[in-house]
Amino acid sequence: MIASSRRAFLKSLSAAGLAGIAGLPLIGHAAEKIKPSAHSALIVVDVQNCFVTNGTLPVPKGEEVVPIINRIAPAFENVVITQDWHTPGHTSFASSHAGKKPFETTKLAYGTQVLWPDHCVQGTEDAALHKDLKIPHAQVIVRKGYHKDVDSYSAFEEADRKTATGLAGYLRQRGIRTVFVAGLATDFCVAWTAMDARKLGFETYVIEDAARGIDLNGSLAAAWKQMTAKGVKKIQSADIT
Repeated sequence: MIASSRRAFLKSLSAAGLAGIAGLPLIGHAAEKIKPSAHSALIVVDVQNCFVTNGTLPVPKGEEVVPIINRIAPAFENVVITQDWHTPGHTSFASSHAGKKPFETTKLAYGTQVLWPDHCVQGTEDAALHKDLKIPHAQVIVRKGYHKDVDSYSAFEEADRKTATGLAGYLRQRGIRTVFVAGLATDFCVAWTAMDARKLGFETYVIEDAARGIDLNGSLAAAWKQMTAKGVKKIQSADIT
């Protein structure tokens, strides 16, 4: 039942919310190798137990990003990791709304909210970073979604589109001008993070093979078109030296 509801939700998302961007040019790969500088940062989004196989909200083959991220991370002097970090009974959980099921929607103060299965609850093993993720030189972990009454997909701004996480200020104080985004899921938290980074003035790349999406009924392709429209560039891990 949950799987069929999820498919129906994503079908409606790609058909309605993302349909208006059809016809935009396809995003291209980098023409040359890229060497991250001291003014670059890698943002590793939500590589947590809840989003991989056997998690509470699994992204298909989500665990495949781990060895790729581990391989490229040493090329970056600056690394930020994000974690979904929900309170028990978070407003984004279907279980917090009587009569609602996962992947249905409801209206909250800040707009339409997709209702998810309970996932990434603070302090649980489900919310922990994947055990094989090895980035010992990462300087910051940004936890998001910890306000009980508002969801948060982007590493920069919560779903009310008003509450900042503070990441932009941190990066600017560190002199970061370019960000590279990887992790889970491409068509949700990775895409929102990348588009917000562009909105905030950072040159932004998404490392396609270091991310995985839900990719049902065109949602992944639609997200890439949205990112392209915002000026996000797509590269592969092999493009990074």
